Amino acid sequence: MKAAPLKGRAKRRVVVVDDHPLLREGVMQLVNRQSDLTCCGEADSVATAEAVALAQQPDLMLLDLRLGHTDALDLIGSLRQQVPQMAILVISQHDQPVYAQRALRAGARGYVIKQQATEEVLSAIRTVLAGQIYLSRKLGVCMLGALFGRTRDLGDGGVERLSDRELQVFGMLGAGLGTVKIATELKLSVKTIETYRETIKHKLGLRDAADLVRHATAWVERRPPYSSEPSAAK
Repeated sequence: MKAAPLKGRAKRRVVVVDDHPLLREGVMQLVNRQSDLTCCGEADSVATAEAVALAQQPDLMLLDLRLGHTDALDLIGSLRQQVPQMAILVISQHDQPVYAQRALRAGARGYVIKQQATEEVLSAIRTVLAGQIYLSRKLGVCMLGALFGRTRDLGDGGVERLSDRELQVFGMLGAGLGTVKIATELKLSVKTIETYRETIKHKLGLRDAADLVRHATAWVERRPPYSSEPSAAK
């Protein structure tokens, strides 16, 4: 259904945050073509996103959940404290329900998949600016099914049991980063990351480091869940 422009106010100001220049430019052009919206800033990292939000005080931030090697869950919470009047709409390539759940819990007002049609993205923007929650239909069906017990979990192979930080480390492992690199990116000690790895293995019932990396890689690449047989923890 075509998204109707918002009425009764001046153009709503939107900041676009995405670390892919071409995608960011495309979204900015889409926003600026609308009679009720205008793009007032852009960013490509956590630091620049915080800076532009504080400087511009926009009505809405359209936020890619993955910035560089890490996700922006921590950024959502931080921005909700620093710029409370700004709504945050996540636009992400992650179609796993657990990410939508975590983003909404952190303070985002909506979650839309990048692959969705232009009209759905515009509907999501306008829905959130109208003070409502927006969730892509596919994710909404999965999450409601889990809520009412019609599915065993969120369809994420047990990953929903991980904390936000553990999920972040798990995703970075799946993206090919080693322990030292993850520690550097997250500004944590190597020992802390090693502890997270052990906790993740335990929660997911994985055998060893190789099993952990294999599962993490399958998770990131969205291959069928991780193995043909359940793993057993040592």
